[in-house]
Amino acid sequence: MRLLSYMGQWKSAAKEVLDRTAIVAKFLCLLHVTNNYLCSPTLVYGPSMLPTLNLTGDVVLAEHVSHRIGKVGTGDVVLVRSPVDPRRILTKRVVGMEGDTVSFYVDPMYSQTTVVPKGHVWIQGDNTYASSDSRHFGSVPYGLIQGKVFFRESNELRITRF
Repeated sequence: MRLLSYMGQWKSAAKEVLDRTAIVAKFLCLLHVTNNYLCSPTLVYGPSMLPTLNLTGDVVLAEHVSHRIGKVGTGDVVLVRSPVDPRRILTKRVVGMEGDTVSFYVDPMYSQTTVVPKGHVWIQGDNTYASSDSRHFGSVPYGLIQGKVFFRESNELRITRF
């Protein structure tokens, strides 16, 4: 009789553990889907986007839907996987879309003009003197865009919506 009592207790404890594990698994799945396919926070730092983004770091929210449905346009700040080092994510502004003619300075005395090829975008940092961007590695395939920035929270306690 005692054995049946213990088995009943173990059975209810195992059911409780299984139920809680299922709740945690569902939460982690929801977190994964939200972070990878809807919206994610990203810490952005460095001089390339001065004065729009701070040198010491800003937290931006990037949504991951617009670039999948073709709603990224000129002037948008985007997260892009680096074509030079795929482990890095760059934050740049879209300056030209496919078919656009873009003029840029290679150095202060020499400018160059190019046409953005089909399926590509031209990205540049706002701080042209301290940015490694399309002027250095050419136009970027549209598929490397990871997200579009729509909200920024700064270290300086000012909040900006893009």
